[in-house]
Amino acid sequence: MQGQEAGTRLRYRLTLASGMLECLCFAGVVFGFASLVFVLKEDGYFSQLCVSANDTQISPGCKRQDEQFSLVFTIASFLNNFLVLINGYLFDRFGTMVTRLLGICLYTTGMLLVAFSSAAFSELLFPALSCIAVGGILFLLTNIQVGNLFPAHRSTIITLYNGAFDSSSAVLLIIKVLYEQGISLRSSFLVLSSCSIILLLRTFLLMPRTHIPYPLPQYYTYGLDCGQANTYNVEQFERMRDGTSSGKDNVSAEPEDETEARDTDKVASFRSCVLSWFFLWHVLWLSIMQLRLYLFISTLNPMLTRLTNNDPNLVSQFTNAFAITQFFGIVCAPWNGLIMDRHKGKPLAPGETEQEADLRSSSLSLFLTSLQCLLLSVCASIPVLPLQYLTFVLQVLNRSFLYGGNAAFISIAFPACHFGKLYGLVMSISAVVSLLQYPCFSLVDGSLGGDPFFVDIALTLLTLLVFIHPIYTFIHCRRVARRREDNAQTEVTNGSKMTEAKL
Repeated sequence: MQGQEAGTRLRYRLTLASGMLECLCFAGVVFGFASLVFVLKEDGYFSQLCVSANDTQISPGCKRQDEQFSLVFTIASFLNNFLVLINGYLFDRFGTMVTRLLGICLYTTGMLLVAFSSAAFSELLFPALSCIAVGGILFLLTNIQVGNLFPAHRSTIITLYNGAFDSSSAVLLIIKVLYEQGISLRSSFLVLSSCSIILLLRTFLLMPRTHIPYPLPQYYTYGLDCGQANTYNVEQFERMRDGTSSGKDNVSAEPEDETEARDTDKVASFRSCVLSWFFLWHVLWLSIMQLRLYLFISTLNPMLTRLTNNDPNLVSQFTNAFAITQFFGIVCAPWNGLIMDRHKGKPLAPGETEQEADLRSSSLSLFLTSLQCLLLSVCASIPVLPLQYLTFVLQVLNRSFLYGGNAAFISIAFPACHFGKLYGLVMSISAVVSLLQYPCFSLVDGSLGGDPFFVDIALTLLTLLVFIHPIYTFIHCRRVARRREDNAQTEVTNGSKMTEAKL
């Protein structure tokens, strides 16, 4: 038995480490597109748009070429978030293996399309980057559940994976450096596409076929070589999460179909989750902050150009500083997880469930993330060039806290059997809201003459709404605790009365 337990723990650790490398090297590669643009321009992608009607010479760059690159990334980043709704349903309905196989197919297809694209077939970048983006988010979606293997550090692992997702943009920077050393774009992307073999091996050997349940059953195993693996349906353990499980022996003593049917009835329905105040405030919280982050990135270059009086050297210096700070997402994200897991290992209050303790702990994380976004918005609104270094730090910190906290909160506040659908719905709604960045950018570039000051002020005021979510969560936890204390006091009083009556 000890040997089996040691083997199980080793498998858990290998899954955790390999998942970290997967998110760091493959999941969020598309967000390093800014580094790839330099290589694509050198190879002449969309350069035909820069030929004027009266000149046959191709200029080194033009606005129409930049617009095409911007459109490629806009479509890819939109699909990256919007299609999570469908991907979440696939994950909940068909499980980890099917979802990951789809992600690997999309990722490999996207890499091969980039590898075999050229200046003459620049339009291949549109499906290529979209496939890479959607495939990458599928890797993150299936890896989030790895946190269930380590209950004491669950939120920390979820946020760490999201941080690795953010930092994976460095992969395309490495490709840019290799290109400058003489290695072609095609060679680099062929190597990346061949890494799909590693992703396939991990899918079959170190990931479950369906889902990883929470709470985790004893000696839970998974993978191709486990033989009679101790695998479970997520719904079977939902009532354990609510503190109503009668023990593992009772679960295993009943037929599996009957147990799952009875447990599913005890789990909150998907509709009730979507219509809850928790879901509403969480969507508002994520959507506003994501819009603020996206608009900051889209207006960064014109803002720096204006603040530096169009000094290309200073613009390059601050742009590089911004790119470097993005690599520290994997360092910043676990801080949020540690905040959310700070209560782990401590005794629960009398009558308090694990979910209630997790919610109580998450309110501080939600508040700090909201505060970061407010400070970011204020700093971005002040036209002082050196202050933008602080803005860059706040941006990467807020982004790391935002997406890691988003996934962790959904896994805490709602049943695990609905995680994929709810995560997908939240990301899809926020993706639609993020499309507002285009009219905001048009307003800045047009009527406001390139000065985003008034738009920044409006967004700063809008950001104040995100504080509703942590306040509501805090009040809810206080209300639940007060109700539990009142019930305990009532039971004590009734017990005393019954004792007196007997006497």
